[in-house]
Amino acid sequence: MKLLLTRHGETNWNKEGKIQGITDIELNDNGREQAIKTSDKLKDEEIDLILSSPLKRARETAEIISKNNNIPIIICDELKERTFGNFEGKTKYDFNFKEIFNYKLNVNYEGIESMGDLFHRVHGFIEKIKDEYGEKNILLVTHGGVAVAVRIYFEGIPEGMEVIEGFGIKNCEVIKYEI
Repeated sequence: MKLLLTRHGETNWNKEGKIQGITDIELNDNGREQAIKTSDKLKDEEIDLILSSPLKRARETAEIISKNNNIPIIICDELKERTFGNFEGKTKYDFNFKEIFNYKLNVNYEGIESMGDLFHRVHGFIEKIKDEYGEKNILLVTHGGVAVAVRIYFEGIPEGMEVIEGFGIKNCEVIKYEI
């Protein structure tokens, strides 16, 4: 089984450095172009199925990839971005970013999904994928926070890293894992 991971295309909030969380933001024109380029890059990959977050920015990215490559899509709530509560729409300079993204502290603010809960949700979903889809090749279309959790599932937490920063992926970047 091959698991490919991509993050949705750019949104205006990405461009402005705002935390999106589960706020349902659409792709901007650049994000749509990124999705088309990613679709072109994936045309020679053997992908049986796309599993996508239901949020507009991921869903639209998945639809562009699907349309150009004729791959069926299943929408999965488990691939939604981490919930950031009242911090959605703010930049990382508007709150204690290092505390909220510190894996060891695992802070539980009201309305925010903790790092531990995010990892538990995403890692459980990967186990479910392995059980349900066996030898199929899957593309996950998701978000920055979920991408971090997927990377940590396969690669582990980099030594000495407590604040999970700089371990995500860029908009429409693709990473491949063999299971």
